[in-house]
Amino acid sequence: MPQSHSTTSTSSPTARTRATVTALSDLWPPPTTGTPPGAATVTTDGQPIVTSPADLPPVLPPGGRALRSTATRTCSPPDARGEWLRFAPVQPLFRARAAQRLAVLAYHGVTDPRSFGAQLDRLRRLATPVSLASVQQAVTERRPLPARSVLVTFDDADRSVLTHALPALIERGIPAAAFVISELIGTEKPFWWHEADFLARHGGRARSLDCGHPSQLLRRLKAMPDPDRRRSLHELRVSADRRPPGQEQLTPADLLALRAGGVAIGNHTQGHPCLGRCDDATVRAEITGAHEALTRWLGDPPIAFAYPDGGHDVRAETVLQELGYRLGFLSDHRLGPRLPSHPLQISRLQVDSTTSTRRFDTILSGLEPAYRRWRGHAA
Repeated sequence: MPQSHSTTSTSSPTARTRATVTALSDLWPPPTTGTPPGAATVTTDGQPIVTSPADLPPVLPPGGRALRSTATRTCSPPDARGEWLRFAPVQPLFRARAAQRLAVLAYHGVTDPRSFGAQLDRLRRLATPVSLASVQQAVTERRPLPARSVLVTFDDADRSVLTHALPALIERGIPAAAFVISELIGTEKPFWWHEADFLARHGGRARSLDCGHPSQLLRRLKAMPDPDRRRSLHELRVSADRRPPGQEQLTPADLLALRAGGVAIGNHTQGHPCLGRCDDATVRAEITGAHEALTRWLGDPPIAFAYPDGGHDVRAETVLQELGYRLGFLSDHRLGPRLPSHPLQISRLQVDSTTSTRRFDTILSGLEPAYRRWRGHAA
């Protein structure tokens, strides 16, 4: 009779559960080289739970083909993925592991206030909402945050953070942080990626862009050196048939109102370039320019920064250290330690206000992010 691949243990249930979660964290994400793990059996109380990530149910939309993650502003796959993963046998184990991690949620705008409110209610039941100041204190005192700590953040500071998010946060007593693009404050300028999309759809052309379908425009612009991106945007503006409509942005008074309501204000650069495509002088100017503007408006210098597009930049970190920043946030769709080991490189989970509560649970537990990383590796 063939030998079973299941393992047994005489250790305590708590120790076996901890071993299970550790084994799962080794499976997701898989090694960066070689093939994905194939037959590693994870057990608890001697019973197999899952033999590999492939044992999870395939993520199929109604049409049938497996979904692949795509690069979007929120990087959010369809909610169908969360619906499947919610019933995966490993979800309770990921949830147990997440209790000892820090979850920083990265939103942009709030387009669905009702869904966003349901997510906040979920946080109040399942987690311990913490403030930016609490994270800073944990770093300063080298003392881990409470179990199940969650920090809510917003990138770009869309006006809906004031009109939709702030009332919901105040009602539930949940603190948050908003990272601001300083050159938009007090204007009606659209975000540059919205403007580029509009211009391309209304006849805009640029020499450095093989425009093709407008849906590919943003990816090509982000891949350009920053001077080329700015030049291409200018060419789109002068060649398009129409100008984009104005977009009301936050004002300095709005920033003070957010802060008074428990939403800390952080730096997100002057114009939201891809820092990795900028020269050293531009990296410094983007950070220091926004820092000076926010200090002038708020009366105090900001202490937290969110990297545009979520990627870490060593040169940016050097500038942040010089300016006295205590916290820096990525958008790498990961949980982090309750005591951040790299305070200027804190992981965040990407989430949207339209995300269903079922998928929201799998993001908060770390299962959906881990599954996405494994799927990307396997692809």
